[in-house]
Amino acid sequence: MKLNHRLTDIRQDYLHQTTTGIINRKPKFIVLEDLNVKGMMKNRHLSKAIQQQYFGEFRRQMEYKCRCNTIPLIIANRFFPSSKLCSCCGAIKKDLKLSDRIYRCECGNVIDRDYQAALNLKRYGENALQSVS
Repeated sequence: MKLNHRLTDIRQDYLHQTTTGIINRKPKFIVLEDLNVKGMMKNRHLSKAIQQQYFGEFRRQMEYKCRCNTIPLIIANRFFPSSKLCSCCGAIKKDLKLSDRIYRCECGNVIDRDYQAALNLKRYGENALQSVS
């Protein structure tokens, strides 16, 4: 019982440090993806790891800390194809699997899948801010 409590405290501390570290960088805006966590929990191979990440608490802390520091927080639509969208030509690769870690587009773009998603989410946030202005 003590071990579980200690692990929970370690995870909570890490979550606070991570969110505070992001906010302390003073970004112009922050974009988070609205993930289907319930759907992700149905994958029996990933469910325990997903449960231990506290995605909901991470989002709650980011919302709170962004509001306190007047940093715009943009939530990307759940169906925005951040990983499947080519950051160069805009083509959508529908057959991309979770195991594909490198994104290869017909236009010649070869890039890490996570970096590709980050570029697309950055562009999503910039477009969202421009549409508000």
